[in-house]
Amino acid sequence: MPNDFNQQVIDEFRANGGEVGGPFEGARLVLLTTTGVRSGAPHTTPVGYLPDGAERILVIASANGAPRHPAWYHNLRANPRVTVETGIFTYEADAVVLRGTERDDAFARAVESDPGWAGYQARTSRIIPVVALRGLPGPPNPNATSWGAALRLIHDSFRRELALIRKEIAESGPGLGSQLRINCLTVCQGLHNHHTGEDNGIFPFVADRHPEVAPVMERLRREHQTIGELLHELQRIIATEDADPLLVRTEVERLTDELERHLDYEEEHLIPILDAH
Repeated sequence: MPNDFNQQVIDEFRANGGEVGGPFEGARLVLLTTTGVRSGAPHTTPVGYLPDGAERILVIASANGAPRHPAWYHNLRANPRVTVETGIFTYEADAVVLRGTERDDAFARAVESDPGWAGYQARTSRIIPVVALRGLPGPPNPNATSWGAALRLIHDSFRRELALIRKEIAESGPGLGSQLRINCLTVCQGLHNHHTGEDNGIFPFVADRHPEVAPVMERLRREHQTIGELLHELQRIIATEDADPLLVRTEVERLTDELERHLDYEEEHLIPILDAH
């Protein structure tokens, strides 16, 4: 039976590039589509996720502490090939249920970042599963009507993630938690990959067809180098065992300020060109 609340979230998610309000406002959310065990039909569910590096994300089958696993978990156990929508991209992924220490460590990180997960586990006698979703090789499909719109969506996703990380650091207390470290390192890797893709793809495309914007391209490349240095420094600080959250927050703020200027300038000059092709 369709869930009206879930459908409202799904519709809002797809209409707003992955942003929703209500109880999920500001949360990390994806749409997970699994194949029904009995029906064989696709079933889409909004689920929260945890960053876990550049290649996979983690989802937790909490069902708010219900006595039974959620339907989407049973579906992916039977057919681990799933579809993930981020609001920016849609991609195929393989689902792997974490076991033993790997599961326990991942769930402990989740509890450390949000004690609500512990509350769900306390309500039920079942061990709440943690599932890794690893994207398949190949480029994801952008959920945008043009290349310029896709670029803006990607930029906005970095803006939202950095804002969320700044909030998490401010609320982290005296230490830097394991999941927060992973969140920071994941966005660093994502930015590095995005800029590498631009350097090797979009920038040569634009420069070849629009030589008149050579000064713009040169500035954007210089800014990529500057941001790369800031990413390297942030990663270095995070890697230290006793990383000071205040120092991490300072570096994240420096990165955010530099990145915002860069994204605004890039959107101003590149989006009209991209949308013209």
